[in-house]
Amino acid sequence: MHVSEPWEYSLSIPNDLRAVTVSRRTLRLILTMHGLIGLVDVAELLATELVSNAVRHTKGPAALRVRWSPPGTLRIGAWDADPEPPAPSTSFELAADLEDGRGLALVRACADVWGWQPLSRQGSRGKYVWCELSAA
Repeated sequence: MHVSEPWEYSLSIPNDLRAVTVSRRTLRLILTMHGLIGLVDVAELLATELVSNAVRHTKGPAALRVRWSPPGTLRIGAWDADPEPPAPSTSFELAADLEDGRGLALVRACADVWGWQPLSRQGSRGKYVWCELSAA
C-alpha cells in the first residue's frame, strides 16, 4: 500500500520505563493501520532506543513523535526535558559488547539519517532526537 498523505502522531509519556513498551506497541499499531508493516521491525527498534534514552537519562516527561512524509519518509523522534546533547555514540561494533550505551550506535547503524536539536515544548526546554527511515 502506498501512503500518499502526510500524517503525524505524538504520544506524551511519563518518566517510567513501562513507557518504552507502550511507545513501541503504539508505533506498531500506527504503522500497521497506515499500511507500513514493512517498516515496523526497524521502526520499533529505533523508537525503543530513542524513548529508552529519553526515559533513562532524564528526570522529566518525554514524548514520542512519528511523522510520515510522502513519497516515503518515516521520521521517529523522542523529546525529553534535558537540553544537553545526547551522549556521543561509539561505533556499533565497539558498542556490541557493552551492556549499556548502544542506543545511538544502533540508531546510527539502522536509520538512514539521524540527528538532534534543542527544543521547547509546553514551556519546558529540552531536546528532540530523531531518525528517518525510507520506505523505498
